[in-house]
Amino acid sequence: MNSSPLATPISIAAYPKEFADKLAAKPLSFQRAFLGSLLPNYVKSGNLEKYYQKLTDFNFLMAKIQHPEFGVQALIDDFNLVDDSEAVTHPETAKSLNLIQSVLWMSADIWEQDKTQLPGQLLGRLLHFNIQAIQAMLEVAKHWKAAPWLRPLTPCLTPPRRGLLRTLKGHSNSVNAVAVTSDGKRVLSGSGDTTIKVWDLTTGKELFTLKGHSNSVNAVAVTSDGKRAISGSSDNTIKAWDLTTGKEDFTLYGHSDWVNAVAVTADAKWAISGSFDNTLKVWDLTTG
Repeated sequence: MNSSPLATPISIAAYPKEFADKLAAKPLSFQRAFLGSLLPNYVKSGNLEKYYQKLTDFNFLMAKIQHPEFGVQALIDDFNLVDDSEAVTHPETAKSLNLIQSVLWMSADIWEQDKTQLPGQLLGRLLHFNIQAIQAMLEVAKHWKAAPWLRPLTPCLTPPRRGLLRTLKGHSNSVNAVAVTSDGKRVLSGSGDTTIKVWDLTTGKELFTLKGHSNSVNAVAVTSDGKRAISGSSDNTIKAWDLTTGKEDFTLYGHSDWVNAVAVTADAKWAISGSFDNTLKVWDLTTG
């Protein structure tokens, strides 16, 4: 589509083979500045064409994933620098970026273990999409030779937007409640095993476990700033947790039966709990 800045084919020559070597030869301060500030600067200056092109630049994606100070999550965040209104102006470009970002989500746990899997995952999941920007990126990926890898010749992996992204395992009993932080990076789960687990939603890794309840955790809520969690349990209590340290702040007593539901106000000052004792209670999270 002519309205898209990526509607014209991109030649392999536009992505020099020695890109990674040249970047690696630069001082760490230069690498950090280049990979960390390049895309935000493009957006701030209104140079969206270069922003779009970098996000379909295989060598840029590989460099950012492999850099120890960035990785997959930082790259996923790069795709959110421009809001959804751009999809109206550049629909084909928006579709390309959404597909690539979806693959990053689907394969994040794989890349956490082996960064060299990037070309194989992109090819295996995107080969059948007949979009010029996607195909140009995959053409570059085919020629990546920095390490041995298996090159899919057909779209043999689950494509974006279909099927399960990942499974989080660790609880030893039923999962009764989940809550997600406002930035979408962490998820909390409450379980019949009496614990709450905090997970990295990008990689699927368990960050830590909150222990303190003596019975099943039935409800979990998280404050808007992502710093505190509130849990309700069959031990008739509500607990407040510090998500920075993973430690319990305090316990709220007052219900005479199981606590089944909890909610937190937007300003994080109040918690509301619902119980089998037929009451709702409102709690001051500053004083407890």
